[in-house]
Amino acid sequence: MKIKILLQLKFLIVQFLNTTINFFPVSLRSFYLKLFGIKVNKHSFIHRNVKFFHVGNFSMGKNSTINFGCYLDNRRGINIGNNVGIAHDTKIYTLGHDIDDPLFKTKGAPVFIEDNVFIFSNCLIMPGVTIHEGAIILAGSVVTKDVLPHSIVGGNPARYIKARSTDIKYSLDYSYWFAL
Repeated sequence: MKIKILLQLKFLIVQFLNTTINFFPVSLRSFYLKLFGIKVNKHSFIHRNVKFFHVGNFSMGKNSTINFGCYLDNRRGINIGNNVGIAHDTKIYTLGHDIDDPLFKTKGAPVFIEDNVFIFSNCLIMPGVTIHEGAIILAGSVVTKDVLPHSIVGGNPARYIKARSTDIKYSLDYSYWFAL
């Protein structure tokens, strides 16, 4: 009984975070998120209507952006590098169920997104995936396996399409107070 109460309290805290985060302008959200153990580095932004699944277990490097409507299942950990763009309505999962287990137990692993990655809108990133440096994930893709450095993948499941140039010179800056 005590475990169920503690679990419900945790869910209540996560719901409080997800409700109140939208009251803060984008430029102040990283300070607010630190109260919940969520690390967002300098010049990085998390826009409105983003949902966390847990407190803590999340870090984001410099000059990175998560756009509106994303689901961040940080129960097993999400680590995002520098200069990463994640477009709207993307879902990153770190925990699921073992469909072959008779008790349907949970299983999962952290997700790692390295530097200079761009993930277009409406993608699903599944537990345990590493998206290596400079990769591009095309819109609507379902990423179930690691993505090679400087590669472009797309589809369901995501498949290699072609190589991307390694000459990346841009730096993301989506520091709008209220972005669409």
